[in-house]
Amino acid sequence: MLNDRQLNQIDFPSDSWDELDKDFQFVEDEDLPTMTYWQDVWRRFKQNKLSIMGVIIIFLITIIAIFGPLISPYTYSHQDLNYTAIPPLLNLWKIGNEDTYIYIHKSLRIYTSTVKGRLIEYIPLQKNDLINKKAIVVVNGEEITIDYNFKPFKVFTHTGKEISIFKKVYNKSFIFGTDDLGRDLLIRVIYGARISLIIGFVSSLVNLTVGILYGGISGYLGGNIDNFLMRVVDIMRSIPRLLYVIIFMVIFGSGMKTVALTIGLVYWLNMARIVRGQVLSLKEHEFILAAKTIGAGTWRILIRHLLPNAMGPILVVATMQIPNAIFTEAFLSFVGLGVSAPQASWGTLCNDALAGIGTNPYQLFFPAMAISITVLAFNFLGDGLRDSLDPRLRK
Repeated sequence: MLNDRQLNQIDFPSDSWDELDKDFQFVEDEDLPTMTYWQDVWRRFKQNKLSIMGVIIIFLITIIAIFGPLISPYTYSHQDLNYTAIPPLLNLWKIGNEDTYIYIHKSLRIYTSTVKGRLIEYIPLQKNDLINKKAIVVVNGEEITIDYNFKPFKVFTHTGKEISIFKKVYNKSFIFGTDDLGRDLLIRVIYGARISLIIGFVSSLVNLTVGILYGGISGYLGGNIDNFLMRVVDIMRSIPRLLYVIIFMVIFGSGMKTVALTIGLVYWLNMARIVRGQVLSLKEHEFILAAKTIGAGTWRILIRHLLPNAMGPILVVATMQIPNAIFTEAFLSFVGLGVSAPQASWGTLCNDALAGIGTNPYQLFFPAMAISITVLAFNFLGDGLRDSLDPRLRK
């Protein structure tokens, strides 16, 4: 490579140069706007479409869980035994020349309905011949015969003319249908969202508070204190979580508070290990030595210097722990160790629907779908935070 002196000695021919236009002006390079770390994190996070979709889904679920029960005509404990196991999709029969429509349940319960699928009233049977397997009901003065010798059953007028299904419509009275006690499944799924989100966020808050302080103190002090604190974590991790639940249920009783407390007091163990590892790697850096040199105390170094620099992995783990807590609550409620009746959580709804999965699969589908969508949304959010907070991926 030529140096400056050798370049000056080179004689370039005059025809190798072009004259600049008179209007040409040199433009100085403008300084690009600088970005802070968190501005760059947001820039990269919003480029992840799945993460943005996860945030939108979580926001919508939270809004529905908060305001949904306020606009619903039902409560999670309201029941009507005349409307048990009504599906979300209805078969309507048109009766006579008037705009009279009926829905016939497979258990031979008859309801009048609008053409759009809003149930009006329950009509009891006038006669049920169990020997000949025929039921008679009177709708607006017209006698209707239901012959359940056939599968599916057939409907006839009083003249013996068969009536076919007029149309299939969605249930406007109970969008998700009803359970075996006549309770609106939609409002119970919404109340289940309340319980699952509360438990998820409360357990995550306990996880952050206890795990960060415990792991930060252990990693910063080190030595024998670190060994002792980590052995306590190992002992607690060796005990099954189900045993924690049983112990706390005996002490505090069953319910949402017990589940939230149990999950919070168990899930901080992983957080403590992660925070400890981050603090161990950060406390040897020069900025910590500088803080000690100017007389900063232990708590100031830990709170103002170490933990903020370890916040990236902490936020990722905290976000990923929320769906784990929701799924754990659903499992505990499913096996009967969660919230008690008549409260509704997604786990109890799945447990209640398990017995009738062959006849009423929709009762299991909707709470299971709610669990899947919520857990998937939080996983999308956690993946986006992990990629955005990693400085090695900065472009």
